[in-house]
Amino acid sequence: MKEAVRVGIVGAGSIALGTAALLADQGHDPMLWSPSGKGTQGLMAGVTAEGAIDLQFSPRIAASTKTLANENDVLMLALPAYGHKAVMDALAPHIREGQHVIVSSHASMGALYLMRLLAARGVSAPITAWGTTAVTGRRQDGTVVRVNTVRSSVDLCTVPDSETGAALALCQKLFGDRFQPRGGLLAISLSNLNPQNHLGIALGNMTRMERGEVWSQGQNVTPKVGRLLEKLDLERLAIAEALGLSVKTIFEHFHLSFHVPVASISEMNQQMHAQGNGGTGPASADSRYVTEDVPYGLQLTAVLGRLVDQPAVLHEAGIEIFSAMYDRDFARENALLEALELERYSLEELQQAARTGLLR
Repeated sequence: MKEAVRVGIVGAGSIALGTAALLADQGHDPMLWSPSGKGTQGLMAGVTAEGAIDLQFSPRIAASTKTLANENDVLMLALPAYGHKAVMDALAPHIREGQHVIVSSHASMGALYLMRLLAARGVSAPITAWGTTAVTGRRQDGTVVRVNTVRSSVDLCTVPDSETGAALALCQKLFGDRFQPRGGLLAISLSNLNPQNHLGIALGNMTRMERGEVWSQGQNVTPKVGRLLEKLDLERLAIAEALGLSVKTIFEHFHLSFHVPVASISEMNQQMHAQGNGGTGPASADSRYVTEDVPYGLQLTAVLGRLVDQPAVLHEAGIEIFSAMYDRDFARENALLEALELERYSLEELQQAARTGLLR
């Protein structure tokens, strides 16, 4: 029997609970901390996971970031990207030398920001960035989380890259053999397909979201929505190629994440719907598909596209369209990019930092 690892998870939403369920299912010991405190109320009495994971477990609950860091071997961020900077600010004073941190999923070069905070304390700790989450799902009413799928492949990298081997072994121990190492934070940033996919899905189904309808996400990736997702993917792949990076295609993403045969993106989503794992689309315009993925996902892709002279025209248009629809300037809502001031650095400096974790 393998030794249980204590893992402190920041977050108490769908991904945090689904990830905690996967850890418990693998024989490990998760603890949850919610920044507001509301999300963890009642969870200590027990959480029920259903769907791809069928399990009841009782996670430990932390009252503070200090407790979370002190009482766990590994720390993990599993909350929307717009909360990452504030959480990193709160966690950094308590992370100890060598304590492993996993970001699920990584956004907007956030590992560089956390590494900077730790370096200011003279602390060195490996930070592993995932290109997507290990699970998908929805938190239901009360203490129930429905896990739609457990992905068979998750891209990751670790800074500094000298820790890659140890980090891969740790992630496999915690979550099973489902990880694909990639070459640095730029590759991981371009391995996260959620922002581009959510752009097309939300744009094509905004009235459903605004009206609070209950609708199948997979079923409503219709042929024209699916074609938009494919064209968005070509922009991302062109940027990755210009950077000399290897990343999965959108077809590989849906095949590996949802276990359906490769076909057009619309056809793959129809298969997901038929199998019952197509998911339910957002029932509100105040959805992370827009408020997280536009500033923290699309914006970084747009920045990288401009850096390598491969402008992501559809990504840029999506940012502008959603900014108009929401009467907000999403391009200016990324607290991590604002703090890092990436425009001050050359592409060569960014490429080096993507492996070392430090912007010099």
